[in-house]
Amino acid sequence: MATISTKMMKMAMSSSSSSSSSSSPVETVSTSTPQPPSSSLPLRTIPGSYGWPLLGPVSDRLDYFWFQGPETFFRKRSDKYKSTVFRANVPPTFPLFTGVNPNVIAVLDCKSFAHLFDMDIVEKKNILVGDFVPDIKFTGSIRVSVYLDPSEPLHGKVKNFAMDILKRGSKVWLTELLANLDTLWDTIDKDISAKGSASFLFPLQQCIFKFLTKALIGADTSASPEIEKSGYAMLDRWLALQLLPTIYIGVAQPLEEIFLHSFAYPFFLVSGDYRKLSEFIRKEGKDVIQRAKTEYGLSEEEIIHNLLFVLGFNAYGGFSVFIPNLLSTIGSDTTGLQEKLRKEVREKGGPSLNFDSVKEMPLVQSVVYETLRLNPPVPLQFARARKDFQLSSHDSVFEIKKGEILCGYQPLVMRDSEIFDDPETFKPDRFMGSGQELLNYLYWSNGPQSGTPTASNKQCPAKDYATLSACLIVAHLFRRYDSFTGSSSSITAVEKAK
Repeated sequence: MATISTKMMKMAMSSSSSSSSSSSPVETVSTSTPQPPSSSLPLRTIPGSYGWPLLGPVSDRLDYFWFQGPETFFRKRSDKYKSTVFRANVPPTFPLFTGVNPNVIAVLDCKSFAHLFDMDIVEKKNILVGDFVPDIKFTGSIRVSVYLDPSEPLHGKVKNFAMDILKRGSKVWLTELLANLDTLWDTIDKDISAKGSASFLFPLQQCIFKFLTKALIGADTSASPEIEKSGYAMLDRWLALQLLPTIYIGVAQPLEEIFLHSFAYPFFLVSGDYRKLSEFIRKEGKDVIQRAKTEYGLSEEEIIHNLLFVLGFNAYGGFSVFIPNLLSTIGSDTTGLQEKLRKEVREKGGPSLNFDSVKEMPLVQSVVYETLRLNPPVPLQFARARKDFQLSSHDSVFEIKKGEILCGYQPLVMRDSEIFDDPETFKPDRFMGSGQELLNYLYWSNGPQSGTPTASNKQCPAKDYATLSACLIVAHLFRRYDSFTGSSSSITAVEKAK
């Protein structure tokens, strides 16, 4: 169950100077945008095809979910066409998704992928998971921020509001995160002592849920015993039912294909959970709601459902996928990485951990970035062409027509050998020193890590909070333990700090 939950949420998370205040992780950096196609590159017809109506999409769907899996699906076609840009069908599709167009143009190198974030040539209206949009009832019958294009006036209001709550929440972000981490590791210690190992996914999710609820909404989960105990599980179910048609599980074919990928699950299955979460925000987030009404002109319903989406999908969902990957990467390493991390954390952490202290830990930061490169929380990125334009890869130029959907499979994009040396290998120090230039190509946050979230783009407003929070988690871990052994779901041994 834990493995399936983690996979479902995967669709759900610099080289410039640091912020001068330890109370906020925000950094001001410039945004990298696609360069005009080089006149020296040949113009090429986009290879590949969508196949016969119905048959082509169904065939690609079976390859994607059953016979190959997403990574092999994209790799084999790229090899076949000798191109990182090609036509294919990406699920969901027939039989019960008759209104969803699965036709996409795959972009699998860093240069072509960058076009997905150029708002002059692409749009993001209703394009979170391709042409498929879950029932709007899942978000309170409100088109929340993720479905809005920057050209829509409401997008700017909601994005500015999101950046505001992050700025204000930074006052308690650090203390809430560290306090909940103490509780998490206490639980891990007890379980290891009693059972010899500790499954940490659900305790971690509870930790993340409690800290994010306080930091983003100003609400203490203890105000509602039910939310305190089960709020994180409510979010798991809510996330899962929206994304089931798009998620590769790979455990029980053909049952997976029949029951998970053939139709969209109805909202009523989680309507009770969603009502409890939204009412909790309505009651306990009154200060945030009133400020959004007064300062940003949003209605109460727009505020509540956008807050719940940011909390549940963007923040909680992203952390729930990324942090287990980060812990697994470090916990399973046999090259001496833990010793190096421990040394850096204890030499540069100062008397107490804060945002400024982890900014002085280049190896910790690089490990976080390298984990994001190889295991991006959101594997697929989509955009729809706003107009006709020319898209360039490293070796060719392609004509894109208005309305065509671009699809980037990020795990392959982040292994672009033209950009990253030895791209399949985890290199802990890849982003240190001159390697910081590679942050211009680290696109995990719906834009480059060197970019700046604004109301006019779709970059995650919390990208710097997310990476520095991950650094804090690593630093906190190595102030408490000398070493640990673990996977993406459990910790099997710890050696407490001497």
